[in-house]
Amino acid sequence: MKYQRSFPFPSKRPNAFTLIEILVVISIIAILASMAFPAVGGAMDSAKKAAAKNAAVQIANAVSAYELEYGKLPTNFTTVNSGLMNILTGSDTNNNTRSIVFMEASEWKKGKGGTNSSGYCDPWSQSNAFAIAIDAGTSDSSNYDNKVNVSTNGGSSGSYTINKKVAVWSVNTNSKYQVRSWE
Repeated sequence: MKYQRSFPFPSKRPNAFTLIEILVVISIIAILASMAFPAVGGAMDSAKKAAAKNAAVQIANAVSAYELEYGKLPTNFTTVNSGLMNILTGSDTNNNTRSIVFMEASEWKKGKGGTNSSGYCDPWSQSNAFAIAIDAGTSDSSNYDNKVNVSTNGGSSGSYTINKKVAVWSVNTNSKYQVRSWE
C-alpha cells in the first residue's frame, strides 16, 4: 500500500500578474492622472500670476529708485516699453547719466515674462507690455500731487485715480490674470 498524505499540495500558480490585474492598475492610474491635470493648470496660472505681480512691483520700485537718485520721475511713458527699460537698466545714458542699474531684466520666456522689443511683458503674452502711470508733475518736481490715473481691464472700461507716484499693471483683459503693483 502506498502512503498518501491527508492534505493537498499547494497549487503551482506562477508569481506574476494576470492581464486583468495589470489593466485594472493602469485604469486606476489613468483616472488619478486625469483628476490631477486641472490642479496642475491652476498651479501654473498661480505661478504666472505671482511672477507678473513680482515684475510689476519691481518695475514700480525701480522707477521710485530712479526718482530718489535723480530727483525726478521719468516722464511720457504709458507702457513699460523698451525706452523706459533702457533708462531703468542703465543703457540710456542721456536719461540715466550715471548708468545706474535700477532693475535687471532677462529676455521674455513663456510663463516667466521679461523684456523683448515691446518692452517688459507679462508671463502670458510676449506682446503685452506692462502699463505704467507716473505722476509727472513739473520739470522741477514741485507739482507732484501723488495721484495717477490707471485704466481698468486694459483701458476698455474706463479709469480711476489712486494715490501713488507710480502704478504698474498688466494689460491682460481677463481680470483673472490682471495684476497691479499697488495691491
